[in-house]
Amino acid sequence: MISKWRWILAQFTRRLWVRASLFALLGVAAALIGIWGQRWLPGNLGALIGARAVDGILDILASSMLTVTTFSLSVMVAAYSAATSNVTPRATRLLMQDRSTQNALAAFIGSFLFSLVGIVALQTGLYGERGRVVLFAATLLVILLVVVTILRWVDHLSRLGRVNETTDRVETAAARALEERRRHPCLGAAPLDPEAPPPAGARLVWPGSIGYVQHLDVGALAELAKQQEAAIGVLAPPGSFVHERRPLAWYLGPDDAGPDRVRKAFTLGKERSFDQDPRFGLAVLSEIASRALSPAINDPGTAIDVIGRGVRLLSSWLAPPGDRDEPAGSVCLPPLRTADLFDDLFQPIARDGAAVLEVGVRLQKALAALAALGDAEAARAAGHLAGLALARAEAALALDQDRQVLRDLAAAVQPARP
Repeated sequence: MISKWRWILAQFTRRLWVRASLFALLGVAAALIGIWGQRWLPGNLGALIGARAVDGILDILASSMLTVTTFSLSVMVAAYSAATSNVTPRATRLLMQDRSTQNALAAFIGSFLFSLVGIVALQTGLYGERGRVVLFAATLLVILLVVVTILRWVDHLSRLGRVNETTDRVETAAARALEERRRHPCLGAAPLDPEAPPPAGARLVWPGSIGYVQHLDVGALAELAKQQEAAIGVLAPPGSFVHERRPLAWYLGPDDAGPDRVRKAFTLGKERSFDQDPRFGLAVLSEIASRALSPAINDPGTAIDVIGRGVRLLSSWLAPPGDRDEPAGSVCLPPLRTADLFDDLFQPIARDGAAVLEVGVRLQKALAALAALGDAEAARAAGHLAGLALARAEAALALDQDRQVLRDLAAAVQPARP
């Protein structure tokens, strides 16, 4: 599993300004490279290839890149606003971390700074005749980069912020987290019964702040347990909301500083994170469906699309796992419950889509498909949700014929109930 500092570094590099700063530094370095490289070129080369034209080219590049950057930023903000209004605010973070958007903006900013620094260097006489040749060659490469970036950016803009595109990103993030937890059910730790009390003599580890557990460094906990010959039980896995009365973990060992070291393995934040929290991805998908079913939007098709995506995600979760790493027996953590995954995804859709027959039909068929996969826990969860969805629909639908359609479909799931 990824360590705490690698996770923090990954979060840092996903920010737009980091990538833009790197491209800006590259642009400045490319503009100044002619001063260093001009000594190795013959003196008459500039006249042969027309390097004098570099002044005008840089002027055009500087003005156009400033305009393109401003336009791209406005489009990006509009896409974020559209995703917040039409999808869910929780999905906006994934759009902000989109690499294609960050690369395009960073390339435009880097090209602008390249041309600006080049103009300043030319006006101050830092470039000789041979330095202009190097700058002219670098300018041609920058123009090629800009053309390719604009073509890709135009294609990307046609999808940025759209409901289907944003839903795809949420599904991808949820699938990645589910696959990681399928291969490592307890994040590399041993399973822990969440209802079991802490062992005698164990000390509770309390959080230093209020928020969500965004990341847990199980490797650091395993190393601590090995060094101190201690046992650690995680009570707040990633995605949990902790406060003064909810402990992070219990620690059973000789080191008095052990609880403080355990606390440092937890990263808390104001919002949940997709990385180690598969339930968050499913909850965001459910939010998309619920918003689509609201009277303001009234888009049952998006809710039906989300149900299909949910079947795909949960089917992959229920597939037999491949090779698993040996768990750290001295560190225990509650595994994900399949019933919780079903509830996170389907409960809100069953509630908000109770009065829409098409959504109810698709939901019952999805639960029947998942119940038929052969997993006993999934079958129980699907049967339970099918009954609840049917009860909600019977209370919301006006026609008895519509109710009967759902009764017939729910009957195929009911035998799977305990």
